[in-house]
Amino acid sequence: MPAPPTKPATSPPPAISNERLAPAIRVTGVSHSYGQRVALADLTLEVAAGELVAVLGPNGGGKTTLFRLLSTLLPLQRGSASILGYDLATQAPAIRSAIGVVFQSPSLDRKLTVSENIRLQAALYGISGRELNRRLAELLEQFALQDRAGDLTERLSGGLRRRVELAKGLIHRPALLLLDEPSTGLDPAARSDLWRYLRLLKEQQGTTILLTTHYLDEADGADRIAILNEGRLVALGPPDELRAGVGGDTITLETSSPQELAAEISARFNLPARVVDETVRLETPDGHQWISKLVEAFPDRIQAIRFGKPALEDVFVARTGHRFWREGKGER
Repeated sequence: MPAPPTKPATSPPPAISNERLAPAIRVTGVSHSYGQRVALADLTLEVAAGELVAVLGPNGGGKTTLFRLLSTLLPLQRGSASILGYDLATQAPAIRSAIGVVFQSPSLDRKLTVSENIRLQAALYGISGRELNRRLAELLEQFALQDRAGDLTERLSGGLRRRVELAKGLIHRPALLLLDEPSTGLDPAARSDLWRYLRLLKEQQGTTILLTTHYLDEADGADRIAILNEGRLVALGPPDELRAGVGGDTITLETSSPQELAAEISARFNLPARVVDETVRLETPDGHQWISKLVEAFPDRIQAIRFGKPALEDVFVARTGHRFWREGKGER
């Protein structure tokens, strides 16, 4: 996939008042259930104008429900939310006109060309004539699609189709772009290019972007990360700040008796050791100095030992007490 061009579109998006964009998204005390199952629980979150925020969580964390609420696909059950200054409960049509949405599932008509798909989307917003031609040309240039404009989308790679999806979502120049798992199914190169395009939108056009993802590594590219677990917001902040709050290096020990070993380490070395998914986990400054001490103290009890600097999964473990991926969780 070719690298995105570095120059902005020739015509900037229409100006929108700072008052309306402060914040772009405000969610207050939102809860949502499917029968007896709680998908979101008392969620409060704000996204400032021009931010790129990643909502990170495992399957069943609640991120897809949040996306559906913000994109007006689900009605609010409890709490309040505003988007670009519009009330989600009473002004959904105005919100739909002001936002761009890219769904996880493909929305392209595979029997139409790239240009035809974008033109069809434009018709839904009443964009036609010279204005449509100008915007279409800008988007084809911005996403390096000029030479594929006449190609049927069924003949495009997954990465190219994602670019067309983005162009569709931006044809009406939304101030806010919502994306649900946008890199699902893309190879690493295409994922990298997708994020390059998103940063260009944010930096050159001031577009506010909120996306959901279950990829720990790609969430690092966001300005802030909101981590959801079982419907609750368990962490929020810039990636570096979240990692810095873990408390030091991480040491993970594999053993046949994790509860006993954790208790012995805590008693002998006065280190806070806890059991996470049948392993013993420690967080301590200068963790490398403890590797030899632990192996010498428990040579027959430790089957494997891993050392690492704090990562986003360590943040998740510190806030939830379990690892990011667990069996048996369905997506909501």
